[in-house]
Amino acid sequence: MMDRLSLPTGSTAVDVGIIDSTARLTIPASHLLSPATDLDGVTLTAPSYSFFIAHPSGRKILFDLGLRKDWWNLTPATNGFLKSAGWKLEVTKNVSDILQENGEALDEVEAVVWSHHHFDHVGDMSAFPETTKIIVGPGFKRHYTPAYPSNKTSTLFESDWESHSLHELSFDESETEPLRQIGPFAAIDYFGDGSFYILDAPGHTFGHVAALARVAADRHDPGKSSFVFMGGDTCHFAGQFRPTVERPLPVGGIAAGEGAEYTSEASQIQPNLQHQAKHQAQAQAQASTAACPGSIMERLLANPTMPLFEMPATNTVDVAEAHASISKMQAFDAAENIWVVIAHDQALLDLVDFYPASVNDWQRKGYAQKTRWRFWNTLARKKSETKLA
Repeated sequence: MMDRLSLPTGSTAVDVGIIDSTARLTIPASHLLSPATDLDGVTLTAPSYSFFIAHPSGRKILFDLGLRKDWWNLTPATNGFLKSAGWKLEVTKNVSDILQENGEALDEVEAVVWSHHHFDHVGDMSAFPETTKIIVGPGFKRHYTPAYPSNKTSTLFESDWESHSLHELSFDESETEPLRQIGPFAAIDYFGDGSFYILDAPGHTFGHVAALARVAADRHDPGKSSFVFMGGDTCHFAGQFRPTVERPLPVGGIAAGEGAEYTSEASQIQPNLQHQAKHQAQAQAQASTAACPGSIMERLLANPTMPLFEMPATNTVDVAEAHASISKMQAFDAAENIWVVIAHDQALLDLVDFYPASVNDWQRKGYAQKTRWRFWNTLARKKSETKLA
């Protein structure tokens, strides 16, 4: 796996803190998951994470900015969509508030990387000084500017960046960005020392980007380094990129319940079809009493190496590119020294030490193993109570 990913060697690591932005978005699951069979009445209640990245040189950046606390002041187009779609938003703080409460000076944040332009990722830039630049993916300016009020249908405000430098990345080798290839992703080495990469991951939107941070360094053996992969909205639900052939459904995962209880990944792997048949039979026996729709349960167990859901075409600008970006992310999820965190994964909420704590010791604390399969447990609740991971 390390050879296939071609992870770079390096002696520099950044400090990563996952910020619980306080946002909770309650969304009909059928809006984000495909197939939507048996999802009628099921909702997804999700956080929206921001990531604080501190380089040992003292430089600091953010990856995503969550949802602004005065969400009712979003653009008319955004509020119109929220009302018609039946989405519900709750948030009590801006990410800038959380940083300042923990002693961070906003003028020390050199940049905010927006994974993409959606309202639950761009936050409120007005609290940051003019020196904080905004970094966006390729095609952002062509597809998403001008913004409101010049463009009445835009979901973005011109004021979001009119006082900031707006830097659009290019993954074109003819440009000046310090390009690399990290596994299947085109990547930009942000600090120039292999500690933080911005990855080209389009599909959900034009110019969507992900990121890879080295959080523990071994300059001679990248397999002994550890990384955090920030997936943004490459997908919205862990069951859209798990399980896979390289990261199959664990033995006993369904019967055992909470994914948080697992500590040994090796003990979870489906070893043969006999185990698969056993657990499929258990699922069928449970279907008459389980809260989760039986067909979803059966689909998961019948296909222990295939993701449970896909990204629906209606939630992408290019469904083929979206699926390709998910496939690329799956290669990172299969590595034991990489923890993949997508922006809306509820599985982290009661397990992870959020900012101001660092997640650099995620391997020692077992965060990846404890959160990896919790999407199943959330699906196994009554429809009226279901919260997808």
